[in-house]
This record gives sequence, structure tokens and C-alpha cells, in this order.
Amino acid sequence: MARIVAVTNQKGGVGKTTTSVNLAASLAAAKRRVLLIDLDPQGNATMGSGIDKRALAYTVYHLLLGTRSLAKVRVFSEKGQYDMLPANRELAGAEVELVDLPHREARLKNALAAVDADYDFVFIDCPPALNLLTVNALAAAHAVLIPMQCEYYALEGLSDLVQTVKRVRQHLNPQLEIEGLLRTMFDPRNTLALEVSQQLQQHFGDKVFRTVIPRNVRLAEAPSYGLPIRAHDRNSKGNLAYLALAGEMLNRYPGTAA
Repeated sequence: MARIVAVTNQKGGVGKTTTSVNLAASLAAAKRRVLLIDLDPQGNATMGSGIDKRALAYTVYHLLLGTRSLAKVRVFSEKGQYDMLPANRELAGAEVELVDLPHREARLKNALAAVDADYDFVFIDCPPALNLLTVNALAAAHAVLIPMQCEYYALEGLSDLVQTVKRVRQHLNPQLEIEGLLRTMFDPRNTLALEVSQQLQQHFGDKVFRTVIPRNVRLAEAPSYGLPIRAHDRNSKGNLAYLALAGEMLNRYPGTAA
């Protein structure tokens, strides 16, 4: 049974796509079967996986609307060594088109049921907004992974997201839980970052991943080459950090087949 994790934060620019792509690649390198779903109309996870979003015949948009099967939409990322449901700007139209469709909040969940046995991990890269696409991700997921920068406004946004998770749990998905909080773009020389990090650990305890993703030039430039950091510079601090995060995930779920 696949562990389905929605990577989300309503705040943009916190490392959602970077985390989705590189955690998927790190777990694939550990011989786990991984599916990455790009649920952001910007298609950044698609491009960051080495897949040209402009050349796609079918995307997750067609899957959500029910015009194409998952098998028709799924592609393989040679750069990341994982399967992917890609996205491009067509997905922006799904927000309007889904409104009148039956089971609109459960379209992704229902589609994933057919491939549950095919994967060990499924990661969903969510858009930076609480919209119908994000609701589909939260309805389908077992848990939420929250990347966040350790800065002043991050705590306020985190409070809103926790409330969203509680509402989804009450109305759509009783099993939804918080997988963990991931500190990203972390600079230990920044006093405020250290203070916010301490507050997170005090309030959320073991829900805060031990792994911290540092500010790293090689990590930041990898998407411009259409590469996960593992394929761009496997000796970089960014790659080592995501390998450590993958190790934490595997320690939590030792039953995932190697």
C-alpha cells in the first residue's frame, strides 16, 4: 500500500516543489517505487523532473476531468527515476471545470485507488493556495508534509494550514495527519531563523523533521537544468540533506519494500 503525502503550504516560495522533486528522487535512489504528482498549474515539478511541460499530450488535468486514464497520463522521469503525473497551464482551467463534476473533491483519490499497489510512496506537489486542486490532494493523502522557512510570517501561515488540515479531516478525510514540518532554506547564522526553529520544536515536538534543508546554491540552480539535485551535484549539501530526509521517512515506514 502506497504512503500518499501531500507537500503543501499556502505560502509560496517555501520549497514545496524542491522538496517534492528531491525527496521523490532520493527515495527512488533507495530503490523505492515512487510516483510524483504535479498539481500546480505552473508545472515546476514537471520541468524540474526533466519533462517538457509544453510537449505533453496529456496531463493530470485530463485525469481529474476523467477524459484520460492514469496509465495514459503517467510518464517516467529519467532524471529522477520515478513515475510522474505531469502538469502544465491547462490545469488552471480545472478549478472551474471541476465545480460541476460529481465527487469533485475526490477525483484524485479515486484515480489513485487503481495504482495503490504499484508504489511505496506517492508525493503530491500542491499549488500555493487552498483551492479545489489542493482539496483534492488533501482528500487523497494519508498525511501532509509542510515545508517552511523559519521566518516571522511563517508561524502565522502554519496556524492557518493546521486549521485547514483539521477541517479536511472532519469533512473529507478522517485519516489525514501531519507527516512533519520541514525547515527549508535554513541559514544557522540568522538569529530569527534559530528562534523560529526553536518555537517549532517546542510546539510540534517530533512532528518537526530532524533534517534541515540548508540554503544551497547548487540546490537552487538544479531546476534550471531540469534536474533533481541528485543528478546535478550529488556531493552538494542540498543532496545530502534530502537523502537524510528520505532516511527519516524510511525509518518511519520500514515496511516499504526495497
